[in-house]
Amino acid sequence: MLQVAALQYCASDDAAKTLRHIQPLIAEAASKARLVALPECASYLAASREQLFQRAEWDDESYSQKWLSDIAREFGIWLLAGSLIMRRRDDNQLANRSLLFGPDGAVVADYDKIHMFDADVGDGKSYQESANFTAGQSPVIAHIDNVPCGLTICYDIRFAHLYRQLALDGAQVFLVPAAFTALSGRAHWHVLLRARAIETGCYVVAPAQSGTHADGRKTYGHSLIVNPWGEIIAEAKDGDAIIYAALDLGASARAQNAIPSLRTNPAIGPTRMIGP
Repeated sequence: MLQVAALQYCASDDAAKTLRHIQPLIAEAASKARLVALPECASYLAASREQLFQRAEWDDESYSQKWLSDIAREFGIWLLAGSLIMRRRDDNQLANRSLLFGPDGAVVADYDKIHMFDADVGDGKSYQESANFTAGQSPVIAHIDNVPCGLTICYDIRFAHLYRQLALDGAQVFLVPAAFTALSGRAHWHVLLRARAIETGCYVVAPAQSGTHADGRKTYGHSLIVNPWGEIIAEAKDGDAIIYAALDLGASARAQNAIPSLRTNPAIGPTRMIGP
């Protein structure tokens, strides 16, 4: 069993303020869970593009990273910073980067978001993540107490092939920290997370932002934990929340054996085009 907690809150545009706000939430979650997972943009969500570039933290001297490392070590937990906005020292580019801290505070794994959120969901805002960030290139699996976990971020959830690859490579749990928009969240959040679990027979742990942020965007909340059969076993509503679950890793094997779609890769010929 892996005891997990997913945190939900509304990040401000100031990292120190946000981290002060979530410290008691982390403390509470750490008393019950071995893995505590934070949402995307865990320490701040900028009020503007200009502020985003001003407040991005250097990847070799990040205030947020050090603070989260210290608190992981203090409580002796695995801590997922769903993502931090990092400026890469080697090329000065921004990355939307997930960091996994071990119980000793060390960074065990990092993952740069692969799929950039370039979309117009109809809420009056145009999202062009690729204009600000350099996309990651490589999927990542990290072992948390010997449990293989696939690291992903938010918009990645719409790309089923990524999750199939992670599952084929051995992942039993998908971590999907998010800042899903309220509009698209109402339409797609639950069905996408459940679909990825059903397709792969893996658990999905999805901590989410919830509320109205400094740039005016509204995030959906409804943090979820989904079992390998696609059933929601924990869900938050709106506002600050912590949800918990005990992940029985035998459930992943049972789901994959019951419906062995991962082992099926039939040869498919070219599509026949009929009509104009």
